[in-house]
Amino acid sequence: MLDGLVAAGHDVRAASRTARAPAGGVRWVVADLTTGKGVAAAVAGADVIVHLASAPYKGRYTLRVELDGTSTLLAAAREAGVRHLIYTSIVGADRVPWGYFRTKVRAERLVRDGGVPWTIVRATQFHEFVDQALAGMARLGLVVVDPGIPAQPVDVRDLAGHLVALAARGPGGAIEEYGGPGTLTMEAAARAWLRARRLRRPVLRVRVPGALGHAFRAGHLTAKTGPTGGITWEDYLRTRPDGAPERTP
Repeated sequence: MLDGLVAAGHDVRAASRTARAPAGGVRWVVADLTTGKGVAAAVAGADVIVHLASAPYKGRYTLRVELDGTSTLLAAAREAGVRHLIYTSIVGADRVPWGYFRTKVRAERLVRDGGVPWTIVRATQFHEFVDQALAGMARLGLVVVDPGIPAQPVDVRDLAGHLVALAARGPGGAIEEYGGPGTLTMEAAARAWLRARRLRRPVLRVRVPGALGHAFRAGHLTAKTGPTGGITWEDYLRTRPDGAPERTP
């Protein structure tokens, strides 16, 4: 995404907890959302902030990043007069009874009430996430799927391009959804993955129980509105034959 912002003519400043040398037209600054150190300086003079920081499934540290960190960033953005804050969330965050999803909804509320013009983008699951989940199961000797769950994986490159467009568009004051170019069942995704990875693993069809399974099968992980990307799951598998993640920052 940083390359896209630079190509679009933006003066790009990126924040990290560790120092990095300038590269590709991007100036790196040191800031830590969990302590607040460097955050005010990082946003000073900025017109647009794209808030991508997250720390899923890390206990209390997740809350420090997602909630305390977002509050800290919003306070600094208000003080700096930032004109647009873009926050990335997850499609289904408000409909799937999952702890991390609830945390994202809480962070969304902070953004909506934070006093900075905003846009919230809920994205479907990234190709890399599906890839890693299937790889983890395959290492155990089989792949478990609920054939009734639809999926709409999205490519990070497509989402990055959309975020670049939003940075130029200005605040929408709305929650938008962004998904992949089509839906498929989790079973179909798993079988395509096995073929692409040239692996032989049994596929065990198991119905996910309870409210979580019901929410998944109801399609709450798929986008109902909004634009979609163009890179399909099959495209991703062809361009990432070894499952290597996207290397661009």
